[in-house]
Amino acid sequence: MNETTHNPAHAAAKHPAWHTLAAADIAHRLKTNPVGGLAEAEAAKRLAHHGPNELQEGRRRSSWRMLLDQFADFMIIVLIIAALISGMIGDVKDTVAIVVIVLINAVIGFIQEYRAERAIATLKQMAAANARVVREGQPATINATELVPGDIVLLEAVNVVPADMRILEAAPLRVSEAALTGESVAVEKHGRELAAPDIPLGDRHCMAYKGTTVAFGRGRGLVVATGMDTELGRIAKLLEADGELKTPLQKRLAQFGKRLALAAIAICLMVFVVGVIRGESVMLMLLTAISLAVAAIPEALPAVVTVSLALGARKMVKQHALIRRLPAVETLGSVTFICSDKTGTLTQNRMKVEEAFADNTVHRGAMSDSGPVWHKLLQAMALSNDAGHDRHGKTSGDPTEVALYQAAADAGHDKTALEAAMPRVKELPFDSERKRMTTLHRSAHGYIAFTKGAPESVLGRCANQLTSSGEVPLSRETIALEAERIAADGLRVLAIAYRNWDALPDGEDETQIEDGLTLLGLVGLMDPPRHEAREAVSLCKSAGITPVMITGDHPATASAIGLRLGIIDGNAKVMTGAELAQLDQKSFQAVVGEIRIYARMDPEQKIRIVQALQDRGEFVAMTGDGVNDAPALKRADIGIAMGKGGTDVAREASALVLLDDNFATIVHAVREGRRIFDNIRKFIKYTMTSNAGEVWTVFLAPFMGLPVPLLPIHILWINLVTDGLPGLALTAEPAERGIMRHPPRPPNESIFSHGMWQHMLWVGLLMGGVSIVVQAWAMHTGSPNWQTMVFTVLTLSQMGHVLAIRTEKESLFSIGMFSNPILILAVLLTFALQMATIYVPVLNPIFKTNPLGVEELALCIALSSLVFFAVEIEKWLVRAGHLYTTPETAKA
Repeated sequence: MNETTHNPAHAAAKHPAWHTLAAADIAHRLKTNPVGGLAEAEAAKRLAHHGPNELQEGRRRSSWRMLLDQFADFMIIVLIIAALISGMIGDVKDTVAIVVIVLINAVIGFIQEYRAERAIATLKQMAAANARVVREGQPATINATELVPGDIVLLEAVNVVPADMRILEAAPLRVSEAALTGESVAVEKHGRELAAPDIPLGDRHCMAYKGTTVAFGRGRGLVVATGMDTELGRIAKLLEADGELKTPLQKRLAQFGKRLALAAIAICLMVFVVGVIRGESVMLMLLTAISLAVAAIPEALPAVVTVSLALGARKMVKQHALIRRLPAVETLGSVTFICSDKTGTLTQNRMKVEEAFADNTVHRGAMSDSGPVWHKLLQAMALSNDAGHDRHGKTSGDPTEVALYQAAADAGHDKTALEAAMPRVKELPFDSERKRMTTLHRSAHGYIAFTKGAPESVLGRCANQLTSSGEVPLSRETIALEAERIAADGLRVLAIAYRNWDALPDGEDETQIEDGLTLLGLVGLMDPPRHEAREAVSLCKSAGITPVMITGDHPATASAIGLRLGIIDGNAKVMTGAELAQLDQKSFQAVVGEIRIYARMDPEQKIRIVQALQDRGEFVAMTGDGVNDAPALKRADIGIAMGKGGTDVAREASALVLLDDNFATIVHAVREGRRIFDNIRKFIKYTMTSNAGEVWTVFLAPFMGLPVPLLPIHILWINLVTDGLPGLALTAEPAERGIMRHPPRPPNESIFSHGMWQHMLWVGLLMGGVSIVVQAWAMHTGSPNWQTMVFTVLTLSQMGHVLAIRTEKESLFSIGMFSNPILILAVLLTFALQMATIYVPVLNPIFKTNPLGVEELALCIALSSLVFFAVEIEKWLVRAGHLYTTPETAKA
């Protein structure tokens, strides 16, 4: 990756660091009047120069091109060739089946890509439709697309910020930037310039960005960037930067398909040449060789993969995970790193009082009314508070105030009842200059003022501290150390104080209302971790998956959550966006595997993290809910968006949507992904072993002095019946025991690892061997049914095989014969169909079969059952550790 792409200094080379400049300097640079705004003529010139204030979409592929690209996969090309060959030898049904499968896969792929193209279109919808501006000294409402740098914009509560702007006035002004920065609490804005040029977006308190929302208050802003030059525009460019990545399964199947095609061609040539050399009919050997080549290609594989993924997706919906792109189901099973957003995913997305200090004691967890000091503190938390119930009975308001309101209510202090006894008569609202809020209430003994705010703001105005012994002189140093201790735990700290008044202060005394206060205590708040998240993190680790937290929040807050969830231990390092910006890609890649928490990250840095992990050979899942997460969600091997609290942009860029915004749901989905991959692998093991048995039977018989044991119709029938119903039934196989106790498969691991190719070789030889044995015995005894017996043994041995490979190493008898009833039904139906080809007179001339006697059928069943018992012995040896490793015992 080009390092300059992710270097803030590089971005600053094109645009000044607006947050470091005074408002007057910016107005001078942009040649605008900070009071009267631009003239209409000048605005029109700038609009022509800069273009509309909207996000531009890159050149999009046409629908027909997207559809055509679905047929470019190597495995699909091989299947199309197989369909043509099947048609040439007269097997029209096989041709139709292959064509239908190819078309279904193409349609599914087309729908997935078409939906992915909508991410940037959804991003455009976040922009404000209209903007309130000042032009030529007069306020006016214009279409937001007509905004230009230099415009003066008026902001009010619930407005969508229409462009990137430098705040000129804030009275007071709070902006919700969660979608852009990941910060869970609305940010207080002001008009003062900042010193540091490279601070994260979330700390640029004198700036407001396109697509964010005014949560409270009003203000004026000077537009400094529009359209694609905004931070939202930068995200749109990042979304266009990377194409869709292939999933692990797609990569493995593409490699498998290429090898299989070469093997099929080789089989076709060898069988044809050997047969002709032995004097067989050229036409018979040509049809036999082509039939074997068609049989060697598992045309049911795309159908099995699609059905497996579709059933898995359906099951995941019941577990609150919505799959938007089917291949993502399996990708989850290969994930080695889960990079998770904090707010709402690992946490509850609501502020809560976690700790309080009063009367020289500490309360952790739920607060209680345990004395006069705590009684008064809880009273202040309820009354000096603008939170309340909306018309639906739901608590609403600023998240911090809602937390204080709820903590007081839980301790028995109902705000409505308190206000009836102590009505509010005056207030000094919170602003960013004072960093505090005060309300005055009428009481039985006069009036009382409650003040809450940042400790550094409140403590300096306190003279005393309330204790159970009464008011005592305040030790500011002691209380300040206590506040630092609470903050070090990642909590947001508020100081709460009061003052009694004999009479309501008049206008002249307003400035003194917040002087001479008595401290009640300190309150620490946090967005607490989800109860189930710690267990999910632990399960991730046991499954060899590394959980990583990436957040826009403060490092101390992120570290506190990480410790509680077990993501890090006490000595772990938290990397900030500023620290990451100082590292080149090579240096960062050297340490990325050790970092577990990233704080104050911007969108480009999130992509750097994902790509650095991918460059180390990891499969990365990335979760997020905001616009700022969308580029990384798209770049990750699997993007996971929030369904409840997330943005449409994030959902469109993702392959998986969590309907409950819960990290634990990801772990459930990983388990399902592993099950699906295991079942697809079992199908490949089953079908390729079966095909190998057919090939060995036809190939080896002539070397034993025996005629070709199977006709083309037999080969195609075995291929159709055994690959079809039992193969599809394998997709319903339950997850193996301990599936989440082994590490993910290494990204470069072959689909034939853990003894799979050895199994396919020796079991295929065994199938071929017992088939040739029955052929030799039947011919030796003079039975005219030798070809029917070979046909039957080969079919039934595959049924025994499919039952035995339901698990990697456990015995069929330990997991239960009927734990997958669909497979049992498929095996019974296949057996019935095979018997029909033997004993239904009308089918005998079609399949060139003869009815078998009781002894002959019994011999066929006995010989074919040898395959089942041989595979059970193999699994016993694996369990004993005498054979190749399985995924459960392999190291990542």
